[in-house]
Formats: sequence, C-alpha cells, structure tokens
Amino acid sequence: MSDAVLVLNGGSSSLKFAVFERREELPLLLRGNVSSLGHRPRLRVEAAAGRPKIDRSLDEAPIDMDKAFAVVASALAENDLLRRIDRVGHRIVHGGRDFTEATRLDERTLKALRLLEPMAPIHQRINLEIVALATELLPKALQIGCFDTAFHSTRPELAKIYGLPRAMTEAGIVSYGFHGLSYSHIASKLRDRYGASAGGRTIVAHLGSGASLCAMDAGQSIATTMGFSTLDGLVMSTRCGALDPGIILHLLQDRRLSGDELVTLLYEQSGLLGVSGVSGDMRTLIGSDDRAAAQAVDLFVYRIGREIGSLTAAMGGLDTLVFTAGIGENAPLVRERIGAAAAWLGVGLDQERNRRGEEVVSNRNSSVDVLVIPADEERAVAAEMSTLRSLGNQDGPGL
Repeated sequence: MSDAVLVLNGGSSSLKFAVFERREELPLLLRGNVSSLGHRPRLRVEAAAGRPKIDRSLDEAPIDMDKAFAVVASALAENDLLRRIDRVGHRIVHGGRDFTEATRLDERTLKALRLLEPMAPIHQRINLEIVALATELLPKALQIGCFDTAFHSTRPELAKIYGLPRAMTEAGIVSYGFHGLSYSHIASKLRDRYGASAGGRTIVAHLGSGASLCAMDAGQSIATTMGFSTLDGLVMSTRCGALDPGIILHLLQDRRLSGDELVTLLYEQSGLLGVSGVSGDMRTLIGSDDRAAAQAVDLFVYRIGREIGSLTAAMGGLDTLVFTAGIGENAPLVRERIGAAAAWLGVGLDQERNRRGEEVVSNRNSSVDVLVIPADEERAVAAEMSTLRSLGNQDGPGL
C-alpha cells in the first residue's frame, strides 16, 4: 500500500522528518528529528497511532548527514512505513527566481539548484545531499522540492531590488527572502483563525537559530528581513545579520580575509555567539550572568524592535504579531521584551498568558493581536506537495 508522504527538513546540525497519510487533512503518522549532529547527537520520535515515543542518545561523537539519514531510515522501517511512502518532499532553502512552487526533483532541476549553492552555502548543499540519500533509499518514490524562497515571490518589485546596476539585478542579485515554508504554515493557521483576511497587516517573527521577520497582508508576503542570502536582517545564533557593506570591503582589503574565512566568520562565528563570546543558544545566554551575554540578548531584541517598525511602515500599520520557531515559542522573556519594544504600536502582552505560552498572549488593552503559533515546516511541505501538477507523469519535468 502506497499512501504516505515523507517530508525531510535538513539543517546544518539537524534532520527533521515527518510522515503524513496522503489524504486532504494530512493525518500525521510519524514525526521526529535527529538533533545536535556535531555534538552529542540525539534521536527523538513523536509517534502517532499508539506507537511508543523515542528519545535516546546516539553517542557522544559527532555524526554526519549520511549517518543521521540512516537513523531516520531505521526509524521509518521499525514503524513499517517505508513500504507506504511513494512521495518524498524536501524543504530546499533556495529556489532562486525560477522555482516558486512545488517542483519535481529530476536531474535538470537538481542541476539548476546546485548553481544556487553559493547563495546559501551551508543549507543548499545539505538539502541536495538529502535528496540524493532519499532517492537511493526510495528509488521508486517521487522526489519533490518545496522552496523557502517561494513564499516571498509575491512581494512588490521594489521590495526585491537593491541599489545596484540594472544588469546585476537582471542577473539575479535581488532579495529572495527565506523561512517561507514556516511563513506559509503560519498564514494557513491565520486563515483558519481569521478567514480570508488572515489577520490583516501581520508581522510574523520566526525566531530560531536562524531568525527573520515577515510582513504579510492577508497572508501574502509584503516584505521580509532576509534578502539575497540567509545572512541578512536580524542578529542570529551564529550569523551576523545586516552589515554595512563597507565592513566586508574592510575585511577583504585591509584584514586580507580569504573568501572561505569570511564565510566562516559571518555564518559560524558571529551573531549571538560572536557578541557574547559565550554561546549562540538563547537559553544559555538568558541564564548567564556574563555582561556580554546580556548585551547579546539586548542586541537581538533591539534589532527585532527596529525591524518591526520598518515592516509596519511598509504595510501602513499593524493588526497582528505572531511569534514562532524555537525562541519565539519557548522564550517568554524575549517575547515580553519585544512586546515592550513594540508598545508604541499598541502591542500589549498579558504576563501570565505569555509566561504559560498560550496561543493568544496579548492583553485586553492591546490594539494588536499577539499570538504564539508553533512552526511546522514539514506540514507546509506536505500541503504544498499536493499542489504539484502532473504527478502521474513521472517522466516529465514537473514544472
């Protein structure tokens, strides 16, 4: 029986997976993740249909994505799901200008996606490596890509272009935006709650190890803080966020950093980790007495507050503010401080609701609805897969 879809969502240090029954409401059959690949990797499986949950260490030593995938494959086999999977959906960070909807991952498509690796050097390579592993494990299954950049293709042209020569813009040096699958899921949840208005003029704060904000009007992306790459915008766990381009010139010309050294600095040694010198993990920073750790948290909140003002200006007002992803869902202190930074916009949080992490955390006097909605990129991928045309033609390009 082939009636299930597998969704794979790989990052620099984790591999999330979920299996859904292929019906309109997408019942969940299995969900889990292999986390902390580089340090004490761990398998967690949240099972449905009466199966036991799993939470176990995989050893002290780091593992690579091949071994993480093998662990996932074993979990699927142990739950008798491999034989049921005929479609595999992949979260792919960068789709460039050409891939704005779910797309069959044939060799032509994969070749085009490999050309985008320099724009997302950490994520894209990992995403495509997982496609190859899934194809080997399930050679008869249809491999489908869903793209983080696609959700932002609806933005106005002025929100996409930079002040560069037109030839460079036409060559693809534009703002793409990311975390689109997370924002797509939030938009669907807001439509469930508010109907077609989807909360009106909304800012969604996707705050995890990677972090960005998205301004949405009636569920459509209007503006976002990430641009050409996943480095832009907010200060993140180990990524720098927005920088004066003159800093890059200085690092290249005066400090003589190589291209590889610059990539390592900006993607892996900056952000909360770089500012604090302690950690890139928000939980560690909040619990620390170190002044630099406190400053890192202050900077994170300050930059978010400033960007909320910018995105509100782009929409001409603010009706709804949503927190999602690891920090957004699990750090009441950060939500409280961001709410205070946005109080001038009419944002007010209920302290008890916020502490408990309820879905609605705004207080009765707030003119802005403030919500906490769990991220679910895997379900967003599964839902988007169902829109792919010509599924029956497995020899075509799937475009």
